[in-house]
Amino acid sequence: MLREVARQWHEMRATCGRGWDTLRHKAPGQVTFWLIALVVGAAAGFAAILFRSAINRLQAALYGTEDVNTLASFASELHWLWVLLIPLGGGIVVGLIIQFLTPDGRVRSVSDVIEGAALNDGRVEKKAGIASALCSWITLSTGGSTGREGPVVHIAAMISSWVSNLLRVDGITGRDLLGCAVAAAVSASFNAPIAGALFGLEVVLRHFALHAFAPIVVASAAGTVINRLAFGDVTEFLLPGTTTVEFYLELPAFFLMGLVCGLVAVVMMRAIFWSDDLGNRLQKRMGLPIWLRPAVTGLLLGAIAIEFPHIIGVGYETTSLALTGGLGLREALLFTIVKVAAVSITMAGRMGGGVFSPSLMVGALTGLTFAHIATGLFPEQSSAFTLYALAGMGAVAAAVLGAPISTTLIVFELTGDWQTGLAVMVSVSMSTAVASRLVDRSFFLSQLERRNVHLAAGPQAYLLAMFRVAGVMRKPGDPGAADEEACLRMIEQGLYVQQGATLETALPRFEKSGVAYLPVVTLEGAAQTPVLQGALFHVDALKAYNRALAATAAEEHS
Repeated sequence: MLREVARQWHEMRATCGRGWDTLRHKAPGQVTFWLIALVVGAAAGFAAILFRSAINRLQAALYGTEDVNTLASFASELHWLWVLLIPLGGGIVVGLIIQFLTPDGRVRSVSDVIEGAALNDGRVEKKAGIASALCSWITLSTGGSTGREGPVVHIAAMISSWVSNLLRVDGITGRDLLGCAVAAAVSASFNAPIAGALFGLEVVLRHFALHAFAPIVVASAAGTVINRLAFGDVTEFLLPGTTTVEFYLELPAFFLMGLVCGLVAVVMMRAIFWSDDLGNRLQKRMGLPIWLRPAVTGLLLGAIAIEFPHIIGVGYETTSLALTGGLGLREALLFTIVKVAAVSITMAGRMGGGVFSPSLMVGALTGLTFAHIATGLFPEQSSAFTLYALAGMGAVAAAVLGAPISTTLIVFELTGDWQTGLAVMVSVSMSTAVASRLVDRSFFLSQLERRNVHLAAGPQAYLLAMFRVAGVMRKPGDPGAADEEACLRMIEQGLYVQQGATLETALPRFEKSGVAYLPVVTLEGAAQTPVLQGALFHVDALKAYNRALAATAAEEHS
């Protein structure tokens, strides 16, 4: 008995000693990092508020209204020529910006932030990012039919990238700071601290590691405080009273609506991609300069807005009307179709903005449309239109973003209605299950897939693209180098890999050929003659890949 007590005493002392050592050596570093996260979060929060204010001011100046929250109603009373010319002027300015300030004529967005987190140690481009922020500001102020949250996320990512470069942090810390900035930007945009924190983890970092959770929560809280200092503790949308669900009889309707919303989200995403491809073909065939594409887009948007002014800008007025049941069946259905078309035209025209606010609007309109039909069929067992619109808003947005957890919480925090949790969760789960099988998991990951950046399948797919053959090969004269004569014979047979290629290209060649190594060459001269530089061994490539997988797993589970 005494021996057991003595053993437990010694174990307790040893545990306390280890805890004290951890507290002395690691706690100061953790506290410092949390302070940095707080500063990054505050900076991102201020950036989000300033961006929103800049849009409101320019929008009010151009359209001549002080209340931008009712812009659609106000624009319907304007002379049609103004409604046509303002988006046209905005498109011309956006075109000139991307013509001269971006290397590829493309506006940066959330997908670039996700790519930076996965492949660039949590860093994003700065020059192109600043140009993209300007494009998004002008687009949203002059009638572009997109959202402000995507640009805000990229602005926050630029802030975290600057801090990461200033402090010269490693990839893990850089990604954590990126998550902090994104979380703060989202929470400051929506007054949604819980959803902001989970958005940074779920969408950008794409893991829920404990080491990242605390600093991201700190940053998200900072963003929320800044939002409430600017606007007060108010929700973005005000609902008429409390919504309730007729549980046993009505839940199948929300399952069905989730399926419908998933299909609507897929249609919306594919419409954007189809429009982008069409724009590329037309631009190439007609030889249009880069700057003219957004100008034509602005003209098209202006023409649509003459008849449907609800497409102008973020569209929160129309979303509020849908959530309060203020639109009829015909209006809700027609507005849904026109909004999807307007979003597709805006994004295909290489103008700025994001897809989150449009997906909220399309979702609310889809839910309201479904509500009109369901209520007409089963009036005795149906809840208020508000509930269907609310669940639809979450379902479409979750499917588009590929973020069921954070989107569900954003819907609750946007509306302040926590009584509808079951209906929203059922709809969101069904919509994301459907959409994720018809696209590459989300709009952002599908965008990256279209650029041959394979993040949707996980680290096992994209890590291979991070290793250049030149960094893994054995040069002539290195220990265990390949025989040069054998390499030259293999080159004559066409068995080689270029020095600038990645393991993503090299490993399939090993599988196909069955050889132990491949010669590494550079192609020189007009005849592109292969010149031997070394050899890539299959075992070396697999070792590098395995180390990368182990490091990723360690980060995601720490």
